[in-house]
Amino acid sequence: MARHCAQCGAALGERGQFCHRCGAPRDGRASTAPGARPSSIPSTTSNVLPWSVAGIALLCLLAFIFGQQWSRNRAAPTPAPVAAAAPGGGRAPDISQLSPQERADRLFDRVMTLVSAGKSDSVTFFAPMAIQSFEALAPLTAHHRYDLGLLGVVSGDGALAVAQADTILREQPNHLLGLILAMRAAGLQGDVAGREGFASRLRSALDSERAKRLPEYQDHAPDIEAAVREAQGQSPLPK
Repeated sequence: MARHCAQCGAALGERGQFCHRCGAPRDGRASTAPGARPSSIPSTTSNVLPWSVAGIALLCLLAFIFGQQWSRNRAAPTPAPVAAAAPGGGRAPDISQLSPQERADRLFDRVMTLVSAGKSDSVTFFAPMAIQSFEALAPLTAHHRYDLGLLGVVSGDGALAVAQADTILREQPNHLLGLILAMRAAGLQGDVAGREGFASRLRSALDSERAKRLPEYQDHAPDIEAAVREAQGQSPLPK
């Protein structure tokens, strides 16, 4: 048996398998000393492993939360678009939550208000939106067609006004709104004879048609009164 340690040269006693100074095997073989960690496993492994597991768990949790949020966002209704800016600093009304009829009525009122205020640029901006909203209401009633044709009159689209007036009068030849629309469309196009012809028909049909008390006649009573004065050659009533 060796008397001196092969690693550090210390004198060895008669007993023991390891050097009392450096712990090397007495017979000189590269063996693991008692209590030493195996060299094939890094000393930091036992410390790193718990943190690795915790990190993976955290990533899974974040992925789950993100997935849940993404699913809710997909299921949620699309936010209403921001109203577009109109000429003159105005803004388009938010009509995204309205029914088709409410949308058409809202835009019609907006255009007529702008016409009364003399804001031609804004009328040009909003009139196409209003026209499109009425065209989406098909099948159109006589009331719808009058409103649609009137939008054509105020926006300078005489062809649209004529088309709606012709359709109304084809079904109801004495309908007051159809005659008014036809009279104004003829005036817009410079058709003096045509305008006078429709004005004459309006004057003749006035009493019998008013007796019918149609809802559209009541809704447009001020407009009918103004048109009758025009047909009679009188100046419009003061606003």
